[in-house]
Amino acid sequence: MRGAGAWAALCLLLAAAAAQPSRPQPPERPVFTCGGILTGESGFIGSEGFPGVYPPNSKCTWKITVPEGKVVVLNFRFIDLESDNLCRYDFVDVYNGHSNGQRIGRFCGTFRPGALVSSGNKMMVQMISDANTAGNGFMAMFSAAEPNERGDQYCGGLLERPSGSFKTPNWPDRDYPAGVTCVWHIVAPKNQLIELKFEKFDVERDNYCRYDYVAVFNGREINDAERIGKYCGDSPPAPIVSERNELLIQFLSDLSLTADGFIGHYKFRPKKLPATTAPPITTTFPMTTSLKPTVALCQQKCRRTGTLESNYCSSNFVLAGTIITTIPRGGSLHATVSIINIYKEGNLAIQQAGKNMSAKVVVVCKQCPLLRRGLNYIIMGQVGEDGRGKIMPNSFIMMFKTKNQKLLDVLKNKQC
Repeated sequence: MRGAGAWAALCLLLAAAAAQPSRPQPPERPVFTCGGILTGESGFIGSEGFPGVYPPNSKCTWKITVPEGKVVVLNFRFIDLESDNLCRYDFVDVYNGHSNGQRIGRFCGTFRPGALVSSGNKMMVQMISDANTAGNGFMAMFSAAEPNERGDQYCGGLLERPSGSFKTPNWPDRDYPAGVTCVWHIVAPKNQLIELKFEKFDVERDNYCRYDYVAVFNGREINDAERIGKYCGDSPPAPIVSERNELLIQFLSDLSLTADGFIGHYKFRPKKLPATTAPPITTTFPMTTSLKPTVALCQQKCRRTGTLESNYCSSNFVLAGTIITTIPRGGSLHATVSIINIYKEGNLAIQQAGKNMSAKVVVVCKQCPLLRRGLNYIIMGQVGEDGRGKIMPNSFIMMFKTKNQKLLDVLKNKQC
């Protein structure tokens, strides 16, 4: 039935395009190939063979160029790729420009993002599939727009002035629309950082920010290893200071509930402030700033203390899970854990896609304790201000085995 939906979407577009005052001609079915070079005011791109099932083990790249002085607006009309909560297998990447330097977004499954807008007159779309495919692929339409006259339905762009503001579409007159994707890329001079503050904030509330959210990243692309935080609800995030001279802000709304939205402000500042004005490390800073390991800390013996029972009560969170990604970053390790079972949630940020749940943890000293991808662990620890688990050299970590399940269930029902 998924193929029928893809074909229906294609037929509707073709019928609209073929409507002429004179005698109508039957629409020709376009042939979508793997990638291409596209220029002009508008056009369509689609996965190879769309609306048929896309082929396995492929990498297709489309480079789009609209007239000089305009920006590219990309609207997905249909998307049906293999679903995965981290989009690891089959996915579509969208980039500013014709290289993979700045990714605007990565998409898979059947979630159809809102309009994606480039900061210049070039955009690149890349689809990658692995050995096992599942779905009819995608179809999208691109069009040219004036950079400053894109209307309320669009948002995002390149921000290079020393200070400025950014806001959701329709702010402050009415709620932001459903199905919107906005990406603001802020670039300061090389020797400066970026301070970010939200003045008003109201985004659909969810415990795990699964539906509508704002995500802020160090650098120039959407990359989980560089994510400072993910926010929703009606409480403004604490002020943020970038680690480098670039910051990326992503806003996404799904196709259901909406809310007032937000307005935020940014300004550039020197990398080093005088000691008298340097703010303390508090919740206003990204977690990665306070997690930079010291030599003394990481020279400690890697030895957990206490027992499973004694650590249960002293930990913010307790879970059993499989390590699915590990990314070294400086002296620490950023890992994603696919949750088998959660016994104590605390304020740990948990992401959910269908029945799959995952969480982010940071091992402050990357070799201590050592987490290996693909293995199952019981993990206990504290939680940083951005909702990530914080694993210290003496945190309680052990291999998870079925026999541990009974004891953990007892501890879960026991009052600390």
